[in-house]
Amino acid sequence: MPHKISVTRAKRGLGHPETANLVKKAAAAALKCEAVSEPCEIGVLLTDDEGIHAINLEHRGVDAPTDVLSFPIDEPDPDTGCRYLGDMVLSLERVEAQAEEYGGGYAHEAQYLSVHSVLHLLGYDHLDEGPEKARMREREKAVMKELGYDF
Repeated sequence: MPHKISVTRAKRGLGHPETANLVKKAAAAALKCEAVSEPCEIGVLLTDDEGIHAINLEHRGVDAPTDVLSFPIDEPDPDTGCRYLGDMVLSLERVEAQAEEYGGGYAHEAQYLSVHSVLHLLGYDHLDEGPEKARMREREKAVMKELGYDF
């Protein structure tokens, strides 16, 4: 049973048509690079700044939009045996703005933020400037290289 990446758009017509495929490919690459062999599922919500702002305020108490949110769950489904890793929420407005700001393009930014979020679902963190952040950045680079980017 392969990994399942379920992508939902909060609003019809939101973002580029290829976004769902970019996210799925990036998530699958992150799981592969992290050697996650058991079947996993990830839920993805594609939204805008308004939508992610509301979720950020409700769940984290942060009254501002952000680029991506990760909600690790990591529970097995007793019926299927599939491991539900958690949910990610991606602001496509932030993807577009950061693609322009950083110069990597829309596909690069959408995939980078997806990889970043999957690594959070797998337990990586970057709260400080210490070794955990460096370890997460190294893993991001490895996955992005797998996707064909020179980071």
